[in-house]
Amino acid sequence: MIRAATPENARAIAELFRRSFRTLTFLPELHTPEEDMAFFTGVVDEHEVWVWDEGGDILGFAALSGSELTHLYVEPDAHRRGIGTALLGHAQARRADGLELWVFQQNEAARRLYERHGFTLVRETDGSGNEERTPDALYAWPGASGSGARRVSSAAPSSTRARPSPGGPASAPASSS
Repeated sequence: MIRAATPENARAIAELFRRSFRTLTFLPELHTPEEDMAFFTGVVDEHEVWVWDEGGDILGFAALSGSELTHLYVEPDAHRRGIGTALLGHAQARRADGLELWVFQQNEAARRLYERHGFTLVRETDGSGNEERTPDALYAWPGASGSGARRVSSAAPSSTRARPSPGGPASAPASSS
């Protein structure tokens, strides 16, 4: 079931993120578990975060900040069960006027998911604006009515993260890829 995340879920979210992120073998591992914990504690505090909770186990999460879906990750062992689709649908319902997100170009499964649910490619970059220095893509969904104004971010890709020292406060969103 989908429910709002609580501060107590930050550790489970950070650990799920690490397991899921490791499946993206084209990406470098840039942060320690402690840095991820500090970062996602900040995400849970500062963003609207929703989790897929199954019997007390967090199997996926989505984070929204304004009109941006900043994170959508699913436990690797729970892929192909509809969890990502459900969380994406929940995010779309929460932002019925439209959403945008960044995804790594090589994350073809995520790109197909977003495209199946009405997101369209806005632009691709060479990755120079994200922390991983990996080519990414901006997608937008125009909203439930299909006529919402596309809010194309002029900012750097959200995968650019200002990471704190271990134990310090988190300050910027991560990629939704």
